[in-house]
Amino acid sequence: MSDPNGDGAQLSVVLFSGTDDKLTAASILVAGAAALGRRVDILLQYWGLEAFRRGRVQQDHGLSVADDAEGAGLVAAGEAPRGNHWSETLRQAKDIGEVRVHACAHSMELFHLVEGDLDPLVDDVSGVASFMAGAEGQIVFV
Repeated sequence: MSDPNGDGAQLSVVLFSGTDDKLTAASILVAGAAALGRRVDILLQYWGLEAFRRGRVQQDHGLSVADDAEGAGLVAAGEAPRGNHWSETLRQAKDIGEVRVHACAHSMELFHLVEGDLDPLVDDVSGVASFMAGAEGQIVFV
């Protein structure tokens, strides 16, 4: 997970939350970094990992802010102009740049998951120490 250019142009994202508003925000951040040529590594922990379970990516994951019609409307409106669900934005980011999605090994054990339980968006399973050892540049916790 090291930066091949040696210039710190890497973004590491620890995705802890699994609510649609935070998943959307994280996917937009990752897509922006990928579009700028930055390598991005995402570590999925706890509820962030839960959102990436096979067959659950497109489900409604709720909101972390005011869980009401207005808040849901704002998130939906943010997706409507592009027609992109957060998972599609993340897929596009992976298509345009070097974006890797790692499932946290500890969270996998906690939720009794194996790699086959995860959506194909997830590239592999990684321990926290391995993820942190390779993290260069910015680390963002969502």
